[in-house]
Amino acid sequence: MDTRKIDLHVHSTESDGTFTPAELVLEAQKAGLSAFALTDHDTVNGVAAAKEAAKNTEIELISGVELSTEYKDKEVHVVGLFLDETDSALLKHLALFRQKRDGRNEAMCALLRKEGFDITEEAMRKMFPEAAVLTRAHVANFLVNKGYISSISVAFDKYIGDGCRCQVSREMITPQEGIKLIHNAGGVAVLAHPILYKMSDTRIHELLADCKNTGLDGVEAIYSTYQPGDERYIRKLAAEYDLKISGGSDFHGTNKPRIKLGTGMGNMYVPYEVLDNLRP
Repeated sequence: MDTRKIDLHVHSTESDGTFTPAELVLEAQKAGLSAFALTDHDTVNGVAAAKEAAKNTEIELISGVELSTEYKDKEVHVVGLFLDETDSALLKHLALFRQKRDGRNEAMCALLRKEGFDITEEAMRKMFPEAAVLTRAHVANFLVNKGYISSISVAFDKYIGDGCRCQVSREMITPQEGIKLIHNAGGVAVLAHPILYKMSDTRIHELLADCKNTGLDGVEAIYSTYQPGDERYIRKLAAEYDLKISGGSDFHGTNKPRIKLGTGMGNMYVPYEVLDNLRP
């Protein structure tokens, strides 16, 4: 029986994680993983460093990305696995995505300054020099590190969470466009953590049908915060739409301290056969 375990949803300091790509390889070894995918938000900048660190180890590094997309006014994420991180079209589009994020960050900082916080995008980049992508997690951490607020949860609950007064929406591509972008870079496209979108059964079916028609390859059925019923539900949908199963912790280091690499909230297990089934 193959008992090897993997994690196909991991973030580094290149987006909103707290471990560098190289440090993640060491953490993967400590966690007893055989493979993991680096899936930073809208950037593949950390993949080369992670691959280099994984050389001469038993860790298989899967090049990946997590794309932020919008489906009928709802933010939906698509994970790309096994893609060519040097693909010029992919890099061009990711640079555009980051440019749009920067515009959003500037707008959020302006709103936060009106709330009395001394915050600029330049100051955030000085605090987080390794990050290729600045996210709301960086904004929250900046406010905490400066002593302006007591916790990250306060930042999201009061200021920058969805619907809060300093939150700013940004223009995003559709999931279908994200799927095509991943495929054009030779990758496999997976719908990330559908349970988190809090959609009705009808809406999830619409999302999966639309994405499947564009070539969606898989769906994240194993995830840190899923209850057993959640996993059963997503597996049932995967079978209905002939989608492959993927799984991962969504590890962010201390930015999500309850989620551990490879095991999520403690009981998550993604078997190696999931990786083999997903291979293009």
